Amino acid sequence: MRVQTLSIIAGSEACNARCPFCISKMTPKQGISSKEPEVNWRNLRKAALFAKQSNVSTVLITGKGEPTLFPEQITKYLTALSEFEFPFIELQTNGIRFDEKRGEYKEYLQQWYNQGLTAVAISISHYEPGRNREIYTPYRKSYIDLPGIIKDLHAVGLSVRLTCTALDGFIDSTSKLKNLIEFARTNEAEQLTVRPVNKPAQSGDLQVYDWTAEHALKPAQQKEMEDYLVTNGTKLLELPHGAIVYDVNGQNVCFSNCLTRTDNPENIRQLIFFPDGHLRYDWEYKGAILL
Repeated sequence: MRVQTLSIIAGSEACNARCPFCISKMTPKQGISSKEPEVNWRNLRKAALFAKQSNVSTVLITGKGEPTLFPEQITKYLTALSEFEFPFIELQTNGIRFDEKRGEYKEYLQQWYNQGLTAVAISISHYEPGRNREIYTPYRKSYIDLPGIIKDLHAVGLSVRLTCTALDGFIDSTSKLKNLIEFARTNEAEQLTVRPVNKPAQSGDLQVYDWTAEHALKPAQQKEMEDYLVTNGTKLLELPHGAIVYDVNGQNVCFSNCLTRTDNPENIRQLIFFPDGHLRYDWEYKGAILL
């Protein structure tokens, strides 16, 4: 059996973004509530040991909400993971906290870097701040200072991945994809991942499900962007779950998907550790459980 990633759920379902395609609202809570949960540290170590024995190289600290709302818990997770010496430890975030409390979080980022964090993946849906504001911070007058945050992360020594959810009306064509790639290159983001928005077979929130269905890329839009990367990029890697990594004029670009599952039953795309101690391998199905 091949396992790609160990995902660790940090924080609660609380979030400071307003993504209308929120996957957390569409998938089961799996024991996550609005309060910071108690972590089953014993089972975390078992999950990390299993991941290590399965040759996992990457740990992703993510959440059903926004993990950076609970910075001390991130610190504790990094402390617990240190004994396993995973080469790559990443943090998935919307970046809002880094903008709102810049000085405080610069200190956290330096501490996390010293504890082994290697990269921060920032969720976006466009290269224009106004369009990102529509998705993530419609309650604020402006979007976060994304270029400035990228500089802050680089100053600490962390790598940056921009993870773009591709939507109809946002990143939905070759011309917009080219502009997105240029934005990543200009701001020296080491990696750019583009994922067409997706939805589970069944949703816990019909309003979010309907919005996601309405804004999903059309097959022709997705094919146009994939064809552009094939024609204009150099294929570097093909990952087991089907994602392909290209070099496009020096910019790393990965065209991926949001699904947890793979077509090969011998592969597990990601182990998912929940704070209550359960170890799962699918966000959607409760039966996908190991521990």
